[in-house]
Amino acid sequence: MKVKTILVSQPEPKVENSPYFEIQHKLKVKVDFRPFIHVEGVSAKDVRAQKIDLNNYTAIILTSKNSVDHFFRVAEEMRYKVPETMKYFCQSEAVAFYLQKYVVYRKRKIYVGQKDFVDLSPLIKKYKDEKFLLPSSDQLNEDVPQTLDSLKVNWTPGTFYKTVMSDLSDLKDVYYDVLAFFSPTGIKSLFKNFPDFQQNNTRIAVFGSTTQKEALDRGLRVDIMAPAPGTPSMTMALEKYIIEANKAK
Repeated sequence: MKVKTILVSQPEPKVENSPYFEIQHKLKVKVDFRPFIHVEGVSAKDVRAQKIDLNNYTAIILTSKNSVDHFFRVAEEMRYKVPETMKYFCQSEAVAFYLQKYVVYRKRKIYVGQKDFVDLSPLIKKYKDEKFLLPSSDQLNEDVPQTLDSLKVNWTPGTFYKTVMSDLSDLKDVYYDVLAFFSPTGIKSLFKNFPDFQQNNTRIAVFGSTTQKEALDRGLRVDIMAPAPGTPSMTMALEKYIIEANKAK
């Protein structure tokens, strides 16, 4: 079965040189983007209900751009002026760079990990006497609390935003050759919107083992898997599959 259409369950990339656009032009396929999930902020009132007082913390752990946005949103709603002495522990360079949207970088104490959360461990351990706040979503990766607990530091988790399933009812009668998923919640959103979804000839592409597990648990056939040997990214996995599928007469 040849591939002509792909639906990527994420927002459309804002950069012109996205690999998805290269696939579209190079392999002559149609690539559409539609977030199956989206983020909604939790109100300051609901954050307070979690017994969180921003005055009690000396360091903030930021794992994503969303955590940056929603920490400063809640701080503003609470009329809390973030002190210049606040320390920021950012999971990656991308998160640290994004932090500049809210603080003057050179005047702040910012500590940056490599990529994975565990990479922050030596930095957090070095400042183990701080009182850490972790603003995150309602779906926190298990490795985060496990890592922080193992470091025996004083930390508090706070739900500052939630991952919500999007309304996809307008896609009811739209067919795609490939659906690409990046999280278990994306798969759950598919079945919440379309409880009677039948895969038939639709190819399912998944990123990550937890997404793969959710797909298989739902009875889906996973045709494209990333990361995999030789295809570390979703776009590389898609390109490899499409070339093979479209080669057939």
